[in-house]
Amino acid sequence: MCRDCAPFPGVLPTTGPSAGEPPAGEPSPLPSRRTFTRFLAAGAGLTALAACTPATTEASLTSPAVSQAGVATGSPSPTPSTAATPTATDPASATSAAPPPSPVPSPVSPAAALAQQHSLTDPASPWLVVNKHRPLATPEYAPSDLVQPNVPLAVSGEASLLNSTTAAAAEQLFAAAAAEGVSITLASGYRSYATQVATYGSYVSSQGQAQADTASARPGYSEHQTGWAFDIGDGGGACGFQPCFAEQPAAVWAKAQAHRFGFVIRYPWMFHEITGYYYESWHLRYIGIEAASDMAKRGIATLEEYFGLEAAPAYL
Repeated sequence: MCRDCAPFPGVLPTTGPSAGEPPAGEPSPLPSRRTFTRFLAAGAGLTALAACTPATTEASLTSPAVSQAGVATGSPSPTPSTAATPTATDPASATSAAPPPSPVPSPVSPAAALAQQHSLTDPASPWLVVNKHRPLATPEYAPSDLVQPNVPLAVSGEASLLNSTTAAAAEQLFAAAAAEGVSITLASGYRSYATQVATYGSYVSSQGQAQADTASARPGYSEHQTGWAFDIGDGGGACGFQPCFAEQPAAVWAKAQAHRFGFVIRYPWMFHEITGYYYESWHLRYIGIEAASDMAKRGIATLEEYFGLEAAPAYL
């Protein structure tokens, strides 16, 4: 398509002084052969202008914006518009123009495609998002289906419990890791509201509230209270709940393989400005195989980004 069709050589401007106009007050000379030739050239230029001007269609005048899908709005990502097919008015289209590419639909997250299937606010939903801006609707919520999974345990009592869906998935994850020679233990599972009160309170007492808010969730804001999350260890206590745990075989394996069983590393490295917490390579969160695998495939690190929610770096 010709993008710079005008001005054409030989076409005289219609207004303003130029080399093609006589000085003001002087009579115009009679047309010469050269002037006549210029008129012919001007006619040819106008013909070329008409030939290289594409047909105007409504589709070519509008370009709908493409936005990310987000559960917060319930709007799926629209499919980007494609260029109009060249018409016979384009001289290049009859000979060298390639056929237009097939439209490629933009990726739509399960959050938009299956918004009616899972809730982001119901604590019984695997897609529940709890963070410093989104506390549990019922602060003292407790799952009704807590069970102890058949996995190696480093804890006892309520900390060894998970909701039944997470427990079943955890058993598959632990078994797969063991089959590959990787030792993983359940280091901390369910925490009741009362336990979270004590846990958070101990951090405040020893570190102050500002530091406690980066290391422990306030009561009613913890994923551990939902039964959808748990912490892992390696069975030997190496770097337990410390930054160096990220380099241990258990953490390395979980980071690479957890999505196959429906889990994500909920607080990934260098995303604390979104999640509100520093890297916890030991904290796994169940969201289902479909969503976890989709996040891994698309390179999306946090639930906030995946579900189109605002970042929650600090409590409101």
